[in-house]
Parts: sequence; structure tokens; C-alpha cells
Amino acid sequence: MLSILNLALPFFGLIFIGFACGKWNRLPDEGLAWMNFFILYVALPALFFRILSKTPFEQLAQVDFVAATVLATASAFTIAYIIGLILRRGSLADATVAAVAGGFGNVGYMGPGLALATVGPEAAAPVALIFSFDALLIFTLVPLLMAFSGASATGFGRALLEVAKGIFLNPLLIAAALGVGAAAVQYEPPVAIDRLLQFLYTSAAPCALFALGVTVALRPLERMPWEVPLLTAVKLVVHPILVLALLSWFGPFGQAWVDTAVLMAALPPALSAYVFARQYNAWIEQASSVVLTGTLLSVATLTAVMWLVQTGMLPQLLAR
Repeated sequence: MLSILNLALPFFGLIFIGFACGKWNRLPDEGLAWMNFFILYVALPALFFRILSKTPFEQLAQVDFVAATVLATASAFTIAYIIGLILRRGSLADATVAAVAGGFGNVGYMGPGLALATVGPEAAAPVALIFSFDALLIFTLVPLLMAFSGASATGFGRALLEVAKGIFLNPLLIAAALGVGAAAVQYEPPVAIDRLLQFLYTSAAPCALFALGVTVALRPLERMPWEVPLLTAVKLVVHPILVLALLSWFGPFGQAWVDTAVLMAALPPALSAYVFARQYNAWIEQASSVVLTGTLLSVATLTAVMWLVQTGMLPQLLAR
């Protein structure tokens, strides 16, 4: 157990350092703008490109794995959406943000570093596939559902254009596509470029986790909305169980792929929930609360999943 704590605490330590700095200094949101830009447009794309370009192409053609993990995410999203509809008295916009909180984890900021550190280099391909296809799912569903709800003033046709724009201009998805292409043709970048990419991708996790802590600190929790515990449970407990069950159904898969998928599903709610809430002016206080609560509770739940992975007990939970 000590080895698991030694592995987990640096990751959560960076989050809590960022949280403490955010509470202590109280710089405005604008102070994070360039760091967030660096993370989203430079460091994380370099990470995903390098991961995918170094992965044998045949490992990326795992259609059954993609189907299982995307279906699990879609199922968690749907469960959270129904909870949001019931508790928010039919508000489609609020339910959509609630669905993001319950179905989409922090697969960009926390996922790659945590999975690679816990599982090893074998986690690279499943991490990239899970991020790419989960992001495609969420960034397609949310604008469409918001167009149906009336929270988006652009209309359904305009929402389709926003979906296409969000997919084709997303820097992480572009980097993932370029990485797959590089793996397909076995492209090796020049030494100088490869070292630059290495500098960038090693900076991705520390910067992202620190920024996550600061961002959470700047979202004050004035009260605990009573739907937050339910959605937090969907994300931290139900989603990993769904992934494990569906992988056992669609499988078999390599142990590293199963471990990585469950770890990624056990991640706390992504900041995207709060970003969408602000963008569409819906469920803002609750989104802030669920991100904060989920991040804090994941110290226990995610550490437990890491322990199951490290001790080899995970596959026995839902053996076929």
C-alpha cells in the first residue's frame, strides 16, 4: 500500500499545491490564461502526438476496445443525464451539464500521467484511444443537446457546424490524428524535434495538475447542492464498473489495457463540466461543486483503484 501512496500522492500533491496557491494568492482567472493555453495547445498535444507516434500502428486498431469504453462513457453520461432531468425538474440544459460531470473524467489533465506511472508504457495506446473517442463523444453530444434545450441561441444547424469546428480544430484531436499518421508510416522526427517534444510532454502533467488545483480553488463552494453526491458517485464508482463489465463482455483484452481503461474511468469529473456550464449559463454552481467534490473524493477512490491494479485484483471483480 505504501508504494501506491508513493505513486498517487505526487499527483494529488500537485493538485493541492495548486489549490493552496489559488486560495493564498487569489489571482483572478485571467492569471491562468497563458498556462491553460500552454497546456491545451502545446504540452498536451505534444504528449498525445509522441505517445501515438511511438505506438505500433496495429495496437491502435482496437475497435472492440474503443466500442466498450465509449459505450461505458455514453452509459454513464446517460445515467447522469437522467438524474439531472429528475433533480432539475426537466431542465435539459442543466441535465446536459450534469451528464458531462457524471460521464466525462479528467482524461486530459490527469489521465496520461497517472496511467503511464501506474501501468507503465503499455498504457500509452489505450490512454490515447480513450481520450480521443471520449472527447469526440462529449464534444459532439453537448452542443447538440444544448441546441435542443434552447440554451444555445444558434439553432440546430449552427450547432452541427460548431460540432464539426470543435472536432476538426481541437488541438488534442489534431495531435492524436497526426500521431496515428506518424505511427502508420513509422515516421521518426529529427533528434532536435524529438527532444523538444520530450521537453513539452514531460511538462504536461505537472502544469495541468497545478492548473487544475488553482482552478478548483477559484470556484468557491458556498453550499453543497444535493444532486452533487449522486453525480459524483456515478463518475467515481459507476463509470469504472461499467467499463470493467463492458470490457469483460467485448474482450478479452490485455491486462494493461483493462487496467488503463478502469483507471481512466475512475478519474474525477473534468473541468469541462464547469466550462460548459459557463458557456451555456446553466448549472454553474453545481458544476463547480461537483468538480471540487469529485476531485477531493477521488483521492480515496482513485487510490483504491490504483491499489487494485497494482495488486492484480481488478479482473476478479467481474469475472465472466
